[in-house]
Amino acid sequence: MATEVIMPKFGFTQETAEIVRWLKHEGDAVEQGEPIAEVTTDKVNMEVEAPASGILAGIRYREGEVVPVTQVIAYVLQPGETLPGGPTSPTPSVAPSQVVPTPAEQSPEAADVPVTPVAARLAEAEGVDLSRIKGTGPGGRITRKDVEEYLATRAEGEGKVRAVPAARRLARELGVDLGQVEGSGPRGRIQSEDVRRVYEAQARTVTAAPEREPEVTKPVAPPLGGETFGVQTPIAEVIPLAGMRKVIAQRMQQSAQQAPHIHLEITVDATAAEALRARANQRLKEGQPKVSLTAVIARACAWALTQHPRLNAWFTVTPQGEQIIIPAQVNLGIAVAVEEGLIVPVVRDAARKNLLQLASEISDLVERARANRLKPEDVVEGTFTISNLGMFGIERFTAIINPPQVAILAVGSLRREVVADEQGQVRVRPVFTVTLCADHRVVDGAVGARFLADLREALEQPEVMVV
Repeated sequence: MATEVIMPKFGFTQETAEIVRWLKHEGDAVEQGEPIAEVTTDKVNMEVEAPASGILAGIRYREGEVVPVTQVIAYVLQPGETLPGGPTSPTPSVAPSQVVPTPAEQSPEAADVPVTPVAARLAEAEGVDLSRIKGTGPGGRITRKDVEEYLATRAEGEGKVRAVPAARRLARELGVDLGQVEGSGPRGRIQSEDVRRVYEAQARTVTAAPEREPEVTKPVAPPLGGETFGVQTPIAEVIPLAGMRKVIAQRMQQSAQQAPHIHLEITVDATAAEALRARANQRLKEGQPKVSLTAVIARACAWALTQHPRLNAWFTVTPQGEQIIIPAQVNLGIAVAVEEGLIVPVVRDAARKNLLQLASEISDLVERARANRLKPEDVVEGTFTISNLGMFGIERFTAIINPPQVAILAVGSLRREVVADEQGQVRVRPVFTVTLCADHRVVDGAVGARFLADLREALEQPEVMVV
């Protein structure tokens, strides 16, 4: 019996995942536990592993498609096994145009030919007689590669431009003449990337054409980009909004539109915090990561949140209505900038950990986030987020709340300013600015102000955290 490959559920609230790329292809041999696909959730990129050893077959979704969790995305076959095709077998959850025909639905001449579903779908779309193709897959099975090779050979014999079917479809959609495209595939075959490259090059050079009457000009509506003073703006690059960037865009738009943000700002004297950090670093053992100012702020923030649990909360919508949920522990999210965007790994139960423990966990999470090695449990159930842009020289900023959380702390750069102490003496002190951004549906200004007052006290007089 064929082994199902299921789209895993990486998080408690996760409903879908997007297939970023297939690491293995139709007809490839796979080993149990071997990564066969890379998928992205609303939190992190993860790998789907083969549930058994065998041959990967029956791939149901293409790269870029969004799949509901627990859906079958492919199968692993053993020698002699066939894909489920009977009336009692599960029906693929794809659009009708993507459903793979069963042998009974195929043309008579192709019904007895062993063929992978992807190859069958490609052959049907291109009108290929499968009996003319010799399969190179296991047991003589026809694979997608076999069909593409046949199409390339047929096109060459007919004097046509050699291009993969996907590239031909894309060229038709974008209006690109394949005769102007130089192929980068095997034997010069045109790939989809080649078509996109030519399209983007053409888009960059398009300019507005004047009307017949020289004194009247009308700008050409650009397919992409904008217009400047009636002239088509050259386009340097076209970046699809996809993957992590798309998820970030959706979540931030949702937060900005649905959560009425309030912003409260204070400046903190960092003299005591810096002294605490220096003492902590002196106690480090060999190999332990240095204690950063972010770790000190995280320690103070976790303590202050225990005093003000309304900021350590989730705002959710349930069948019973809108609810404010107060978790029993502080799970601090630490925003980390990565190449694809922003990710927020979580330090769990942060209020119960000392400064050195927090520093070690934060360092580990940041390192694994930048190496794309976070686990699903590293990025879920955060109750409050800290976003520090101080290392980029940003003195103050406001941040967008990471739903379903109700608050986020934006931390600016450490700088030196002239301040007057309690005795009226003028001194130069290290200071930094923090801005609390809170959901006004849950948090009132006075609640946020009291939280910031306690946070400043913890940073300027760290001993209050141990009293």
